[in-house]
Amino acid sequence: MSQHFRKRLRPAFRLSAMGCALISLGGAGSSAWAGGEQSLPGVTIIGQSVVQVGVADSANVGVVTQKQLEDRTVYRPGELLEAAPGLIVSQHSGEGKANQFYLRGFNLDHGTDLRTTVDGMLVNTRSHAHGQGWTDLNFIIPELATGLEYKKGPYYAEEGDFSSAGAVRLKYADTLPGGRYSVSLGQDGYRRALAANSTAFADGNLLYAFEAMHNDGPFVHPDDYRKFNAVLRYSRQYGSDGGFNLTAMAYEGKWNSTDQIPQSAIDAGLISNRFDAMDPTDGGKSHRYSLSGSWRRFDENSATYANAYVIRSGLSLFSNFTYFLDDPVHGDQFAQPDDRTTTAFNVSRKWPGLLGAYETDNTVGLQFQNDSISNALQSTQARDVVSTTRADHIRETSLALYYEYGTTWNSWFRTVAGVRADSYRMSVASDNPLNSGTRSQTMANPKLSLVFGPWSGTEYYVNMGGGFHSNDARGATITVDPKDPATPASQVTPLVRSKGFELGVRTSPIPGLQTSVSLYRLDFDSELVFEGDAGTTSAGRPSRRTGFEIANYYKLSDWLTIDGDIAFARARFRDADPIGTRIPGAVEGVASLAVSVDNLGPWYGEFQWRYFGPRPLIEDNSVRSQSTIGLNGHVGYKFNDKVRIELEGFNLANRKASAIDYFYSSRLTPTGTAQDAIHFHPIEPRSFRLSLLARF
Repeated sequence: MSQHFRKRLRPAFRLSAMGCALISLGGAGSSAWAGGEQSLPGVTIIGQSVVQVGVADSANVGVVTQKQLEDRTVYRPGELLEAAPGLIVSQHSGEGKANQFYLRGFNLDHGTDLRTTVDGMLVNTRSHAHGQGWTDLNFIIPELATGLEYKKGPYYAEEGDFSSAGAVRLKYADTLPGGRYSVSLGQDGYRRALAANSTAFADGNLLYAFEAMHNDGPFVHPDDYRKFNAVLRYSRQYGSDGGFNLTAMAYEGKWNSTDQIPQSAIDAGLISNRFDAMDPTDGGKSHRYSLSGSWRRFDENSATYANAYVIRSGLSLFSNFTYFLDDPVHGDQFAQPDDRTTTAFNVSRKWPGLLGAYETDNTVGLQFQNDSISNALQSTQARDVVSTTRADHIRETSLALYYEYGTTWNSWFRTVAGVRADSYRMSVASDNPLNSGTRSQTMANPKLSLVFGPWSGTEYYVNMGGGFHSNDARGATITVDPKDPATPASQVTPLVRSKGFELGVRTSPIPGLQTSVSLYRLDFDSELVFEGDAGTTSAGRPSRRTGFEIANYYKLSDWLTIDGDIAFARARFRDADPIGTRIPGAVEGVASLAVSVDNLGPWYGEFQWRYFGPRPLIEDNSVRSQSTIGLNGHVGYKFNDKVRIELEGFNLANRKASAIDYFYSSRLTPTGTAQDAIHFHPIEPRSFRLSLLARF
């Protein structure tokens, strides 16, 4: 086995697959996270951070360790993803609904163009009743997370659908160093209990975890969010040669929703305050059950990874964004039920080679996914069905093959060239035969990364490549408007291409400091645009985003860490249109600053400031949102090595800001006048949660 393969690729691809090599050391309670500086082949760990100089192929990839995740203060589990620099996770509805995401000039809605996997299982759901790429992360148990890997841009052959803006991988632990038990109480009806442990079993390890949570939120009509979570995993290691795990997960959630509201409703006295609801019967319930398995094997000349899973998920969602605009009698509430079974498997193999005198790294992978989906769009009143707009059964199947070829040309220059081919088949059986049909499309995308250095702890990158996202299968086969069958409807292409280009630098100029800077451009052939009157998105005009990102991690001492990043994006439609070229909801400026302290006797804590700036709400930029600033943090006290108490605080400055803003037309009362207005969902006011945590 070549020394190059040992030094660079093996640690790198173990991190990439989140298989275990480095990150799981934290999950196993290893002293590798004790602080100071340790070195492993090809990877350096400073404090609790993995240094990527000499390993990564771009400035926009990173690994967040278990300790870094534990230091974060999160209001909802999806906010763990904010560990990726420049990513904002928000919510515009009840807590059980999928989060809202902002990244690289995108309002990513509920997940489109941010590919998210948990233990190798794709969370994004395609042809979803509410939104393409729907990413519901409420089933995550943060205490089981051993690490997070992020990538940005369409430059990586192993990342497929929904990954053009970025991709995030979260890994669960195979074992725990001891039992973890916690009880939390907070304002607004917050209650949570967790029990998790692992034990030796049948020549391997058995891990189990149970979580129950309730939260009302600050709303006049309480969210009454009830969540139940369970995980059961059997894992077995074969020394340094590999291992496998088998996992069962179960999640159920039920909630009420306070969706976005217009300020004019408050001014007119129709609702009492910014935490009131226009339709208090909005809400939903969801479930997710999965069985998965992963296998990995390492030998002197190759590494092989495989995983397979089946997910049974369902959602019943009731929303009302326009109140009485379309139906003054029953109101505009609508239901979007979605039930699906997803089966998938992924396999990849990596091995070293030679190109003449030059060392090479080879990766080949195969990915398959099939979705059997039943969903609908219904008009409802107080959650009772009034009529059905459409009902469909969808079968969507995809197969992907990718190959990457890395070459080290000399001590300061290496390349990674790749290609990915995806083939999709979409079949829709609609209640209106005119909207039934089958569409297929195959797309190939090249990738190329040039890496220069390192020189004095600094590396330079040039990245380019193509990507895509899939469109909703119903939009690909539609021929008539479901509400008015006499009106023709335009079809969308099954797959939408993206093209990206990026320049980057990553440096560790002084001990403990890591900095990365990137300049990027990302083009889409068709932009997904939010349509407020329907509460949905549609395929629209071609777009371009250009921007920069700066991320810093600084371990000043054994007790103090500073983590800060800033990003800015310019988002525009690329075609000329009198209505304007701005992309509604496209985030522009994003920044965050986190300060963590530990090893101060029994005390520890973290405070995080985050900012995302004003956004255009319509194409001509004449209506814009306000900026949003938040300050969260926690302080903890360790009674001993096993018991501690922790106080978390959210929106500590108690700012009145929006989690999201939209501009569209709505009618507030059955006899009122339709009005264009900003509709917003508020961030939660200052609140606190107290937790007692024990490890045995």
